Amino acid sequence: MSKLDNRKTCIGIVLSDKMNKSRVIGLEQTVRHSKYQKVLRRTKKLYAHDENNQSKIGDIVKIVETKPLSKMKRWSLVKIIRTKSEVIVK
Repeated sequence: MSKLDNRKTCIGIVLSDKMNKSRVIGLEQTVRHSKYQKVLRRTKKLYAHDENNQSKIGDIVKIVETKPLSKMKRWSLVKIIRTKSEVIVK
């Protein structure tokens, strides 16, 4: 088993594409409040490297963990699963 097989992968939505070769990816998670039992949505923001600037806001993408590329970027874009236009049509 190589080191590449052990890397974490996540699927999230592109929240921002304003930076060159960088994207902000949102990972949604639901948690239950311990006292009130209400279901809460939590969004974790991850910064990912997009070499070709191919993803746009609203796209569903797959990212993989990588070595630190900058102060905030620790993830890299693997592929675009669905574009925003495909999500709206379906």
